[in-house]
Amino acid sequence: MIRLSRFASLVCTVLAACVFASSARATVTATDDTDVTVSLATPAQRVISLAPHATELIYAAGGGAKLVGTVSYSDYPPAAQKVPRVGDNTALDLERIVALKPDLIVVWRHGNAQAQLDRLRELHIPLFFSEPRRLDDIAVTLTRLGILLGTSATAHVAASKYREDIARLRTRYASRSPVSVFYEVWDQPLMTLNGTHMISDVITLCGGRNVFAQLAPLVPTVSTEAVLAANPEAIVTASAGATKSDAPLAKLDSWHAWPSLTAVARNNLFAIDGDLIDRPAPRIAQGAAQLCEDLEVARSRRPAAGAQ
Repeated sequence: MIRLSRFASLVCTVLAACVFASSARATVTATDDTDVTVSLATPAQRVISLAPHATELIYAAGGGAKLVGTVSYSDYPPAAQKVPRVGDNTALDLERIVALKPDLIVVWRHGNAQAQLDRLRELHIPLFFSEPRRLDDIAVTLTRLGILLGTSATAHVAASKYREDIARLRTRYASRSPVSVFYEVWDQPLMTLNGTHMISDVITLCGGRNVFAQLAPLVPTVSTEAVLAANPEAIVTASAGATKSDAPLAKLDSWHAWPSLTAVARNNLFAIDGDLIDRPAPRIAQGAAQLCEDLEVARSRRPAAGAQ
């Protein structure tokens, strides 16, 4: 009887250890863009995205079927347009979010309102903060989301394809002669991007040079005089796309008032689909390809050596 009791106790101990090990294996963890480790007992099944770029990342990572809520302008891929809305980047419907019972929320660190992010934290729902700053970060984010969503195989394929697209552009353009670029975010007030923004990374990828890369704010306000002093060879802006309603080059028309500006004199005023260049998601590889082609056009318009 004693031996049987000991055997039963041993069996229980072994079973408990197996259950614990199985539970430990089921836990999935990934680090977000705030360097916080996000841990889930099991891969997420009900996910909410609070930014259009995050929605694209989730679909690319293979988690589209798990998306139960998102925000305005989450229009890609087309299936995302059918996902219930929970507000927009700055105004969230917290009651709606709770009602959807998410087990993971992907948020935009600097795009979502801080007060509402604080409210979300109070709900104790796991949050994954997404804000890729460099082109290579997009592949990393895809991989991390794949872990949390239980779709690592799909995420790995997407990340590899994206890396190949970027590597191809880097090989082709990075060694080309530099083109000085002013990237216009907004015209009134006149705003641009500094060197830590992903679009600046795209400019560098194409062999360009952001003339305001050294400024401290991520999205600094600059004067017309500062742009004239920098005398960029090309001026680029974003247009079209779901979040843009202006005509392609309407924002740049005012620069024709300064015909001696190199970008104007050579007709190097370019507009790129905002959904392709503004969103830090895999399609930025397409936006980068467009920008690289535009800067190549700018190089072709340089006066021949010795020409007056």
